[in-house]
Amino acid sequence: MMLQKIETALAALQPEVLQVEDESYMHSRGKESHFKVVLVSPTFNAVRKVQRHQKVYAALGDLMQQFHGLALHTFSPEEWQAEQAIPDSPHCRGGSLVDK
Repeated sequence: MMLQKIETALAALQPEVLQVEDESYMHSRGKESHFKVVLVSPTFNAVRKVQRHQKVYAALGDLMQQFHGLALHTFSPEEWQAEQAIPDSPHCRGGSLVDK
């Protein structure tokens, strides 16, 4: 399963919290197409959001080409202690070839 592949790849970032959710049911592109990741890691200390996302993309490598959407919520452990709130993902607005 893609979800398990994502979890395995992201283990390289030494997560304290790792939640991967398959949100494909909310979209029209088929199974295992959209994922939401909550990742708390000390590797994100003093690292800007863009750089955090780049680290995630690098860890996922070629897997990035195997799904359509990825919602990332990345936190340092200190930020996670203060925040612990993850926004709901929006429902799909269409836009796939299936919708035409």
